[in-house]
Amino acid sequence: MNPVHDHVNALSETLSALRSQSSTLLRWGRVMADRLPAGGRLLAAGNGGSAAEAQHLTAELVGRYDRDRRPFSAIALCAEASSVTAISNDYGYEEVFARQVAAHGGPQDILVLLSTSGRSENLLRAATAGTRQGMSVWAMTGARPNPLAELADETLVLPGSTCTVQETQLIAVHMVCEAFEAALALPRMDSVAAGRQAS
Repeated sequence: MNPVHDHVNALSETLSALRSQSSTLLRWGRVMADRLPAGGRLLAAGNGGSAAEAQHLTAELVGRYDRDRRPFSAIALCAEASSVTAISNDYGYEEVFARQVAAHGGPQDILVLLSTSGRSENLLRAATAGTRQGMSVWAMTGARPNPLAELADETLVLPGSTCTVQETQLIAVHMVCEAFEAALALPRMDSVAAGRQAS
């Protein structure tokens, strides 16, 4: 028995599922490149290790992933310590993200929810709140069936154990950031049209 070898094999299976859905991440990156420069905001949330990945995603947007470029508005709802503790204390942990979504989210904004199970009540309520706010709700979850995958507008579904799903979600975060920055570098169609009119 070799647990390390077994882990690598299991991870390979989850990565294979990621590869088959790479077009979803490419599309997400392009949508982000369209909305964030125009004033849209990305909100992200998760629990435990998924909370760390939500923070990782927003840090790449406010800072940078690879290319030097302007910062974009992105908030990891799980990192708002005062809001998290106040909402949990007053309304219960189930409302900890939904209430923040209602406060910060709007029709041009994007909500990214990360979960290995797809069953966390606070994320389900956040998804519902995001839909109510008119946001685009995207989820990264473990295997179907799970309720978060059904509530989200689009879902990256990754079969596997909790650890391999979590590890692969981090790669997915990097992939969507790469797609985002690549799309930012492309000439915008409105800019191209304006240039033609000027000439």
